Amino acid sequence: MENALNTHNKEEYPPMHTCEHILNGTIVRMFGCPRAFTTHIERKKSKIDLHCDRAPTPEELRRIEETVNEVIARELDVTEEIVSRTEAADLYDLSRLPEEAGETLRIVHVGDYDACPCIGQHVSNTREIPPMRIVSADWNEGVLRVRFKFRT
Repeated sequence: MENALNTHNKEEYPPMHTCEHILNGTIVRMFGCPRAFTTHIERKKSKIDLHCDRAPTPEELRRIEETVNEVIARELDVTEEIVSRTEAADLYDLSRLPEEAGETLRIVHVGDYDACPCIGQHVSNTREIPPMRIVSADWNEGVLRVRFKFRT
């Protein structure tokens, strides 16, 4: 990838990928942890791994799921902006970006709820995302893994 303007390198399912942004942002807000350090996005079921101090309670998992679905239901526009790497470094964690990402980065915004650097494909509005559910979550040695899928 020569730079983040080359925006559609990842072949992830746009509704699930955008849902992951909302889920990631929700967990960061609730637990004060950094964004996921790994993600695996698939059409049927996906997962994210975050460094977290503790496991969420069943009630907290319900609250995370409810919050994500409330954000989806807000029908937020999903937009992008191009910023310099220097400007982005002041606002976002760039540790997952490869050096070859270049000097300009694409920031994806889910309305006023979430923003982060990303090269993947996204929906244009959260109304394109079905309601989701958390399938399972486990915590082991400081790593929280959350598996999720769309309700059927």
